[in-house]
Amino acid sequence: MRQLKNHEQKLLRKVCLFSWEGEESVRVAKIMRRYLIQNRDDYTSYNKICGHIKQLVAKLNAALGPEDPFRIAMTDELLDKLHKMGLINATKSLQKAEEISASSFCRRRIPVIMVRMKMAQNIKVAVTLVEQGQVRVGVNVITDPAFIITRSMEDFLTWVDSSKIKRTVQRYNDKLDDFDLL
Repeated sequence: MRQLKNHEQKLLRKVCLFSWEGEESVRVAKIMRRYLIQNRDDYTSYNKICGHIKQLVAKLNAALGPEDPFRIAMTDELLDKLHKMGLINATKSLQKAEEISASSFCRRRIPVIMVRMKMAQNIKVAVTLVEQGQVRVGVNVITDPAFIITRSMEDFLTWVDSSKIKRTVQRYNDKLDDFDLL
């Protein structure tokens, strides 16, 4: 290859040809389409959180010995927190924490949980229901489809009291109360 001229070097100074920025765009678009993520910033924030978790795991593995009581306490605390969030299934080793990806966070979004609980047929319908304000977690009405549901919050995911879907489900199950219609 010939030597680059001065003006060519100036143009290519800020360009790295080895790590092209558009390489991940296909994979990111595929994940955003699968989980119906409307804002790319949500995905990038999930990715950054995953990177922070992986850095923390690497520091715990590298800096401290396997029998260090501080490392054992921090490992247990990290694994317990990740398990309570629903990002990992078992709290046995740090290997599970290293395998966390942005898709793990996407699987904990409220529309995906609604589909898993059979409150909606697919993610698109679930996103529409959330944006319309048909769903609540505890007493709070949720209108943001990017809301992350933890394991403990799954039990409190229900329809809003004034929702026609709730009435239809109760009517189907013969549990509709006449007092609720008022």
